[in-house]
Amino acid sequence: MKRIKIIDVLKSQDFGQSVNVKGWVRTKRGSKAVNFIALNDGSTIKNVQIVADVEKFDAELLKQITTGACLSVVGTLVQSQGAGQTSEIQATEIQVLGLCDAEYPMQKKGQTFEYMRQHAHMRLRTNTFGAVMRIRHNMAIAIHKFFHDHGFFYFHTPIITASDCEGAGEMFQVTTKNLYDLKMDEEGKIDYSDDFFGKMTSLTVSGQLEGELGATALGAIYTFGPTFRAENSNTPRHLAEFWMIEPEVAFNDINDNMDLAEEFIKYCVQWALDNCQDDLEFLNKMIDKTLLERLHFVVEHDFVRLKYTEGIRILEEAVEKGHKFEFPVSWGMDLASEHERYLVEQHFKKPVILTDYPKEIKAFYMKQNDDGKTVRAMDVLFPQIGEIIGGSEREDSYEKLMARVEELDIPMKDMWWYLDTRRFGTCPHSGFGLGFERLILFVTGMQNIRDVIPFPRTPKTAEF
Repeated sequence: MKRIKIIDVLKSQDFGQSVNVKGWVRTKRGSKAVNFIALNDGSTIKNVQIVADVEKFDAELLKQITTGACLSVVGTLVQSQGAGQTSEIQATEIQVLGLCDAEYPMQKKGQTFEYMRQHAHMRLRTNTFGAVMRIRHNMAIAIHKFFHDHGFFYFHTPIITASDCEGAGEMFQVTTKNLYDLKMDEEGKIDYSDDFFGKMTSLTVSGQLEGELGATALGAIYTFGPTFRAENSNTPRHLAEFWMIEPEVAFNDINDNMDLAEEFIKYCVQWALDNCQDDLEFLNKMIDKTLLERLHFVVEHDFVRLKYTEGIRILEEAVEKGHKFEFPVSWGMDLASEHERYLVEQHFKKPVILTDYPKEIKAFYMKQNDDGKTVRAMDVLFPQIGEIIGGSEREDSYEKLMARVEELDIPMKDMWWYLDTRRFGTCPHSGFGLGFERLILFVTGMQNIRDVIPFPRTPKTAEF
């Protein structure tokens, strides 16, 4: 008999028909007369209840049915007599496909998230992580659908690169060289001429620069792929390997960019509300009781558009009135998460798009304003998260961009191809980056970014 997914069985009203379900045991309880088995196959947060009359099955078989065991069950779909479920299966055949021994790490008890990270290969079978991964899938679908429906082209940028988009220098090096016998040049520096690419290469921190090349040919592109940061940070907001979405659009200015960011993020949140109801309700109940309220909050409010200088003034006034920040507030500083969240959660009570940052704290490629002090940068700030999107209008003047490259002493040998886009038919263009895991954090209500990616990569951690 062909297997039916549990999500489809629970929707079915064809009572009396014989069905075959397969999955893993969540719980088993019962009496001398009957066993009740909660079975889940990952297709939904909900379990289907299997009712097994003890007298119909071998006692040894029933003993093998423990939490975590994998079963194939054939039985009759009937209306449920119990509360909280509409249907159940009266088992006629049970086959144990996979035994689960007593050391199964995901027994039904209150494990901490830290404990589950140590067993990331098994935590996916829990209700919480099943819900998170289904929502993660839905967010990926929403992202591709949004950009496809808006005429963007999915553009694949390189994972191995010889340029550092962010200028931070914290990149993972890619090499085939023998680290125990490194060839040096006359200055005592590593000679990469005999390396695979003939030069020093690293894993990318962003696809933006190459994405700009795509935008100046195809008009509107987006990237969606893995990125890497070798930042030695163990905070709940940082990963060494994560996924980024980066749209880049020719002829868009900063205002167009803000419009796109707001429409895009609202679309994704609404998609979750429309397509992940069961999982969101579970997470709202078990993880964060304000989750659904916060998701509706984002969808239902226009985003405030606020210049950085005005934002600093608001924060300084808050300090004068007695508000305590861990980090001091002054013009020219890069805002901390506590400052961003104050603007969103306490002052405006709306999402905020902060613009026109001091050029010293932003990347070299951002378009300079006429004041000579600020650039057309934009950060989208969300409740609980802080910054969720960062972007800008890009500097399209060759002379200004070249001056900024020289000012920051960026090696020309790495940037010649990028500067060519300003020499050969330059155009106004804008874009932004959204860290995928930041989006999943917001949509799920989870508190640690390591819990919204299947196998987190952090300092000293590269298991599984």
